[in-house]
Amino acid sequence: MTTSATDKLYYDPWDTDLNADPYPMFGRLRAEAPLYYNEAHDFYAVSRFEDVNRALVDHATFSSARGAVLEIIKAGVEIPPGSLIFEDPPIHDIHRNLLSRAFTPRKINALEPKVREFTRRCLDPLVGGDRFDFVKDLGAVMPLRVVSELFGIPEDYQNRVTEDGDKYVRTERGAQMTDNPDGPITDGQLFAEFIDWRADHPADDLTTELLNAEFTDETGTTRKLRREELLMFMNVVAVAGSETTTRLIGWAGKLLSEHPAQRRKLVEDRSLIPGAVEEILRFEPPALQAARYVTGDTEFHGTTVPAGSAIILLIGAANRDEQRFGADAEQFDVTRSVRQHLTFGVGAHYCLGNALARIEGRIALEEIMNRFSDWEVDLDAAVFSSSSVVRGWDSMPATV
Repeated sequence: MTTSATDKLYYDPWDTDLNADPYPMFGRLRAEAPLYYNEAHDFYAVSRFEDVNRALVDHATFSSARGAVLEIIKAGVEIPPGSLIFEDPPIHDIHRNLLSRAFTPRKINALEPKVREFTRRCLDPLVGGDRFDFVKDLGAVMPLRVVSELFGIPEDYQNRVTEDGDKYVRTERGAQMTDNPDGPITDGQLFAEFIDWRADHPADDLTTELLNAEFTDETGTTRKLRREELLMFMNVVAVAGSETTTRLIGWAGKLLSEHPAQRRKLVEDRSLIPGAVEEILRFEPPALQAARYVTGDTEFHGTTVPAGSAIILLIGAANRDEQRFGADAEQFDVTRSVRQHLTFGVGAHYCLGNALARIEGRIALEEIMNRFSDWEVDLDAAVFSSSSVVRGWDSMPATV
């Protein structure tokens, strides 16, 4: 969907046609309504980098405890313990510190050979053929294998993890997560049998570490994770930990097909690839927005957002803010000087797996270019994800 100066200024996060190309509307929101109010759905939205960054940092005013998805906040859905991304400090910090022991620089760097091994295993069988699907052949496979390596999740569980994640993250075209007959949030029971087995068969993995970890909770009680907390932990990390990289790889295929001169630069100079990964993440973030519940009256641009409101933080709009990224912010440029974008968030909810996602993105591009230095995506055959949470591709086929 395209917009013009005469179109009504209107943003609906469930409008699939609008979200196929939301950036013209995002540009208008930044310029004309940096604090936007949607009367039909009763939510506010901010679109400028400074405003989105401020709200992400201020977790006391902009709370995640009622959910980080607009329809979940509006529906007043009960948030299960251990959901992490739907928590505020102090409980969020306690849970995050438990998980952070899996994401130390030493452990993440030690995973790099596995990332490359899994990537090669996906790509090698495709050499000599004339087609390659960036998502189905690599993006939907490698990141989940890496997360499973962290947790010690057996291979026969991995497809079940994907199916369970899709059931809750994906929606029908134009639908909301709260329309899901199974409910909008998984209970993590997918992992119940596995953690019971792992409790009796400990190993050198994150699951065993979390089963045995003792911590002081928000009440001052020293204890281990409850079973339902661990189930939610595993689900959040397994799905969220693979989703970003899956979308990143799909967008990489599309953007570098549409900008062949920039792709040639990467083929010829691999030192540009880390910066290219940042530019892909900035230009096409897997999540266009994050929602928050406003706990107290707060002001943007001279207007008060009242306590009890729902507000959308438009990450996709903030990532193309000219005031942050320059006059060419709407252009894709793999040689752009890197500045912090908001794709991984900021503050208390800054993505724990950001370093791993960046490694996965870099290795994916290196190994793809080792085998296919030239490609053209088939957009007529590509499949766009239908979700109010993630934005990307379920299939991005290309001729090579």
